[in-house]
Amino acid sequence: MIPTQIKILEKAKLQITWEDNTKTIIELPYLRDECPCAGCKGETVLLKTYRPAKPASNNPDRYKLKDIQQVGNYAIQLTWNDGHNTGIYTWSYLKELERTQNEKGHHNYKDFI
Repeated sequence: MIPTQIKILEKAKLQITWEDNTKTIIELPYLRDECPCAGCKGETVLLKTYRPAKPASNNPDRYKLKDIQQVGNYAIQLTWNDGHNTGIYTWSYLKELERTQNEKGHHNYKDFI
């Protein structure tokens, strides 16, 4: 499934409208905390696993979105106000984040937005 529109709602949420007119809404702090890049999630190379330290979440710029760029026809790359921009969020990963955000319940990020 491919998005037809991506926009920011209330400076706090990313809304994606899909080609079947369904909408996905994900809180920006949740998107940032679930960044899929190796620097955030870790990686395994040649049977060695790297797990990064959990970053401090007391920086409000960490959760403010600066830019969204489409990557090919399969993903978006988000640039955050603190300069982080290495996460590539595929369409399927965004749908998964919507599901897990709803399962876990909304986080209380009001202090950062």
